[in-house]
Amino acid sequence: MSATMDMDKTLLVLPDLPSLLSGAADAAQAFVTAAQPQVRARITNDNGKVDRVMADVEQHVVHGFGWFASYAEMMREVANWAARLSAEGAFGEIEALLAQLLFAEYGAQMIGGIPMNQGEVIRATDLTDDLSALDAPAFRTLVRQSGGQAVKTAIARHLVAQRGHATLENCGLDEMFDMVREQFFALSNEKVAPFAHEWHLKDELIPLPLVEELGEMGVFGMTIPEEFGGLGMGKTAMCVVSEELSRGWIGVGSLATRSEIAAELILTGGTDEQKAYWLPQIANASILPTAVFTEPDTGSDLGSLRTRAAKVDGDYRVNGNKTWITHAARADVMTLLVRTDPDTRNYSGLSMLIAPKQRGTVDAPFPTPGMSGGEIEVIGYRGMKEYEIGFDDFRVPAANLLGGVEGQGFKQLMATFESARIQTAARAIGVAQAALDIGLSYALDRKQFGRPIFDFPRVANKLAMMAAEIMGARQLTYFAARRKDEDKRCDLEAGMAKLIGARVAWAAADNALQIHGGNGFATEYQVSRLLADARILNIFEGAGEIQAQVIARRLLDGGN
Repeated sequence: MSATMDMDKTLLVLPDLPSLLSGAADAAQAFVTAAQPQVRARITNDNGKVDRVMADVEQHVVHGFGWFASYAEMMREVANWAARLSAEGAFGEIEALLAQLLFAEYGAQMIGGIPMNQGEVIRATDLTDDLSALDAPAFRTLVRQSGGQAVKTAIARHLVAQRGHATLENCGLDEMFDMVREQFFALSNEKVAPFAHEWHLKDELIPLPLVEELGEMGVFGMTIPEEFGGLGMGKTAMCVVSEELSRGWIGVGSLATRSEIAAELILTGGTDEQKAYWLPQIANASILPTAVFTEPDTGSDLGSLRTRAAKVDGDYRVNGNKTWITHAARADVMTLLVRTDPDTRNYSGLSMLIAPKQRGTVDAPFPTPGMSGGEIEVIGYRGMKEYEIGFDDFRVPAANLLGGVEGQGFKQLMATFESARIQTAARAIGVAQAALDIGLSYALDRKQFGRPIFDFPRVANKLAMMAAEIMGARQLTYFAARRKDEDKRCDLEAGMAKLIGARVAWAAADNALQIHGGNGFATEYQVSRLLADARILNIFEGAGEIQAQVIARRLLDGGN
């Protein structure tokens, strides 16, 4: 370690830090609470109801309110994490430094402006004239005193010392989850990370032996109850596994996403017979599902879905087109969202089908009668491939109508969004962690002006901020997962975790590429793949704009 990084640790950590963090989190939430009535007044009609047209006109403010609320929630969960670790005597220097830096930076953004993306900043004064909460002593102290160069340099020193370990900080999970993390960290390092970039560059499907091995380890049945052949470990375990596999490559970390969606659909909406038949096969990976929801020109507007399913002679005959279907060729069964009531033009006429199909190959992706399709070439998120699919009298047995009742498709799909967004947040953390790993390795190995570029503060500071943001996104994601495991409503928390996690992944990948300089722009370097992989996270499972809107409307519309 260079002399630049070998510094005095005295007084780096503020006294009574857990109390300061809690006080600052209270202040952040107090600001959101104070802003809520003023924002709501701008989108409320004469009857006192939130007006969707007015909300669309005020999108910048409405979405910005969602961002402020998400920041406040993340700060609350980091403060809670710090308090728990402190009570256990496990709140060490690195945990304290990461919390300080996160609060200093995110607190400063709440005061000066939160970047919703590179070109749109929402400022506190856009929401309310009452900024008094952001001047609370704990909030002010952390913003002004806890994120300076000494703190960033100390975090960078810890990053080097902990290089090669699963996590930098104590994540606050119990021993069982730590064991799961170590298992999949090791597997990812051995069987995914060394090969991921070659798979990406060749645009190859993930090797089937790896898919089968993950199936044998229970990855596809992680959250399926034991009575149906799964592990019954819950969403927190799913987060840990998704994070570590995505750290190796997001394609591998996303393999189980479609199994997770299909299982959730069947568990929450299926008949007893459908659960008994399909769930064990999903759990043991003898079948691979894919989710077939999106259509050309509809995007997030599922109410405009046009793919039609009509019952004829005991079968549903499906006609229409779908797009952006991941892993569609290799899948054995589709969860297929269709319109069974042709007289509707909204969500009410939608139904979900469990639609078996023949597994395809690269040369013959859709051998099943009534199906055709082609690959959509993409810049990242490879390994499973994306497809457009056309249905022409494609047949599905009527018994495969999810739940046995038409018109329930949208409601059934909504029940899966919490889990899908939590899992996407975990994947984002894995991508961000991979960017930190690769950025750190390059910074230590690359020499300029006679020393490693890691010695330059602008390089080390990027790595330190990545670590702090990853910690914050991780705690918010685990909080959402815990609520889901406790059967509590968590659509708000899941959306917040996905919103922040996606941006953290993009920032980490972008900064890791910047550390590489011109080399990062060359496809031979892994960081170029990470940038492409990170970009999709702010789009699928609800684009960032949709996510911020859903968060804000939930809070502004009386919690409904």
